[in-house]
Amino acid sequence: MVWDEPVPISRDQARAAYLAVKRTEPVAGDVPDVAKELPGEVTVYPGHVLVTMDLDTMDEVSAQVFTIARAHGLVCYDPQRDLVHNVAPLGVYEGMQLHTGDGMIVHDPDLGLVHDVLATLSPQNPFVALVSFGRHFLQVSPGYELEYKEGTLLRTMMPELEEVRQAFHEYATGERGFLTRHAWSS
Repeated sequence: MVWDEPVPISRDQARAAYLAVKRTEPVAGDVPDVAKELPGEVTVYPGHVLVTMDLDTMDEVSAQVFTIARAHGLVCYDPQRDLVHNVAPLGVYEGMQLHTGDGMIVHDPDLGLVHDVLATLSPQNPFVALVSFGRHFLQVSPGYELEYKEGTLLRTMMPELEEVRQAFHEYATGERGFLTRHAWSS
């Protein structure tokens, strides 16, 4: 579901908005411009556009919806993954990509999404990576094994999710404190 929000919102706020909209009736008549661009089956509600897609093409269609929503400055909520994509704040690497082991790819992810998606690590989602292609990447797998590559591939283990979130936040914002706080091996 896509809609306008004046400031970034939490996953809980996005979920509540989605559930509230689902209890209302769709509107007929004029279709917003953004709805004309969205792939999949589109249903218009007051101030919101819901995109329905099948599971076989969910990753591809979701990526298109995220891109179109971002281009229009709109929030996007993915109820299947329970994740919200805000317009900002973004990391410092233009074109950075967020990849997950369950098939999600997001170009220029907002920092809140990166924070939330790290909690989804599981056998069904065996990795999360932030990639600045041609330069470097940071990746984590369940058990919190981190891999960082900028020339040489380095590995470390982190005991807590919050440490992983801090490392990913620092990586995305161009800080490198995570490299000196932990023991790395090549």
